[in-house]
Amino acid sequence: MSTMNLNTPALFDLSDRTALVTGAGSGIGQRIALGLAQCGADVALVDRRSDGGLQDTAKLIAATKRKSIQITADVTSATDLAAAVERTEAELGPLRLALNAAGIANAEACESMSEEQYQTLMDINMKGVWLSCQAEARAMLAHGHGGSIVNIASMSGVIVNRGLMQVHYNASKAGVIHMSKSMAMEWVDRGIRVNSISPGYTATPMNTRPEMVHQTKDFESQTPMQRMADVNEMVGPAVFLLSDAASFCTGVDLLVDGGFCCW
Repeated sequence: MSTMNLNTPALFDLSDRTALVTGAGSGIGQRIALGLAQCGADVALVDRRSDGGLQDTAKLIAATKRKSIQITADVTSATDLAAAVERTEAELGPLRLALNAAGIANAEACESMSEEQYQTLMDINMKGVWLSCQAEARAMLAHGHGGSIVNIASMSGVIVNRGLMQVHYNASKAGVIHMSKSMAMEWVDRGIRVNSISPGYTATPMNTRPEMVHQTKDFESQTPMQRMADVNEMVGPAVFLLSDAASFCTGVDLLVDGGFCCW
């Protein structure tokens, strides 16, 4: 019989664990990176941005008294990702946690979408997640401690958003969900858990630009909770899936959508 653990808060404690977050320079990735540090992790911040976003994330993490490093890398490059993981382990310790949030979104009618637009998005949103997980899992398997990986998908991988022409984006996020399940089963007997989070409409800088005001109102009215999610509301689900609190969860896609997919 297993020993009962009555110290429930410790389930969410990430102290002394090393995490890597892609897309850490803005939006959901930035907020989750900070959230992991707030729960005790040291965090490698990975992004291809050159606008100061990684520095902003690092400053926020510094206030938590946890360590972070900034790594400029392209998630479509296996070489970049291997180097990012190698530097992470050299400077912060064995990789135990990974959160892959790097991704892009755009829209165009299917019949007029260019092959370049389609391929660029698929390379970042799907190939980028696959290469990220591959590099992260290789390190986790090599040091034998196992680990936990969470990929940011979207409710658009479960439903088709009303009024948005984004066949490539929807397909990429559906792919992330099923790819996460497939990897979860490949690594289930070697100590690596893989799950995904599918956010609903979320108030990121991309979705709250002034020119988006009318579409934002549509997003809010279509959501049962009658609002978009705040980026802060993605931290709890991510910490849960990455922490020991979710030790029996793998291959899960967690919808965080304000009830959207119920209707």
